[in-house]
Amino acid sequence: MEPMSDLVWHNQVPLKVSIFAWRLLHDRLPTKSNLVIRDIISSKSCFCVSGCGQVESVQHLFLTCSTFGSLWQLVRSWIGFSGADTQVLLDYFSQFIYSTCGLKAWSSFLQLIWLLCVWVVCNERNNRLFKNLECSMPQLLDKVKFYSFWWLKAKIANFVYGFQRCWSSSFVCLDIG
Repeated sequence: MEPMSDLVWHNQVPLKVSIFAWRLLHDRLPTKSNLVIRDIISSKSCFCVSGCGQVESVQHLFLTCSTFGSLWQLVRSWIGFSGADTQVLLDYFSQFIYSTCGLKAWSSFLQLIWLLCVWVVCNERNNRLFKNLECSMPQLLDKVKFYSFWWLKAKIANFVYGFQRCWSSSFVCLDIG
């Protein structure tokens, strides 16, 4: 089995997303807790942009935040996937991808979805922090659906399904449903 951090490299995912995910799994993102540790911001400024009152760390922002963490449940419901919640990002990544009983296409799709979800959360965090723009969780789920469709369509030459069909049944679009 390859190291988990090597699984961020996916041929249907833009390179910038894979680089971001590698940095995420190695805790190399400029989260507020990392900026406090490096004396870039004061400890008074370390709270999550969602307003949940918790310190913004990688684990918090992408898993346990009451706002951003809720995206995972919406995504799992959309794709008909159930999984155990964990407080460790690398474990969550592993469980999300390898819960497929060896189905390579399904595992690859879940890998793409996981990478997309963390990318969407990061962009939402930055929009809230720097642009004072805020999307609802259903809007973030729509972004996951939209980008997954376009990422798949861009890389699969014989991709014949329409946008609405993939939104309602993503695994059928991959011939694994």
